[in-house]
Amino acid sequence: MKLIEQDQVAGMNIHYRFYSLEYFLEAQMRAGFRSIELWAGSPHFFLSNLEYDDCKKVSRMCRQRNLSVRVITPENCTVPYQFAAGDPELYRRSFDYFKKGLDAGEELGCQIMAVHSGRGYLNEERQEGWKRGRDMLARLAEYADTKGITLAMEALRPDETNLATTVYDVKRMVDEIHHPNFKAMIDTCPMGVAGETLQQWFDLLGKDIVHMHFIDGTPYGHLIWGDGNHDLKEWLETIHKNQYHGLLSQEITAAQYYTVPGEADQRNFKKFEQYMG
Repeated sequence: MKLIEQDQVAGMNIHYRFYSLEYFLEAQMRAGFRSIELWAGSPHFFLSNLEYDDCKKVSRMCRQRNLSVRVITPENCTVPYQFAAGDPELYRRSFDYFKKGLDAGEELGCQIMAVHSGRGYLNEERQEGWKRGRDMLARLAEYADTKGITLAMEALRPDETNLATTVYDVKRMVDEIHHPNFKAMIDTCPMGVAGETLQQWFDLLGKDIVHMHFIDGTPYGHLIWGDGNHDLKEWLETIHKNQYHGLLSQEITAAQYYTVPGEADQRNFKKFEQYMG
């Protein structure tokens, strides 16, 4: 049964961090991917609050392999920049950094930039961090509008943030910002950790869901399909029933794939092929 289109399943480059950008793109072409979510992290794509790599070169490399960069995801977990930064100077630099991400996304032809709530300090009231994250995301949504890009916000696991960790948190942020260029995305790892379901997200957020990090898990771990406990067919049927036509990005972050990312992507993509019709 056809449940998805081939270009809905998007490759991602996080688990290729020990390989070159060219190697990653070649591996995506061989595996069958057509769409790319670009993790803007070194050594593949340098991005800072001051500058970023040559987008024309990256776009040309993709076109030569019949690949399209459709989402940009600035690195925001291992670098100092973050959405709810408490220090005023770091807040300013972080805002400039994510603006640069939108600038690069526009040049690359992206429709979406992936974001989250940021992290508050544990020695302050949660609401203080929430307000900083909300205010930065609202400002970025205004800037995204000028770039023709939509911000898509995911939840994180509780060990990653003390702000948005559930579907209700994401719904709250979408409602509070209330901007056409600020929408929701599902990451199936924190969704599973929170004990939530895909249908729960669609029931609460509906058409405001514009993107997904759609991976297997236990529910922890960002695993390739077949290495976790989730039911791919059941989830794809849920997506189909709810008329979701956005990307299903393969955000594979588990270290077990770092030395053999191409092999992992080939195994992963094959799991989807039977549902492409």
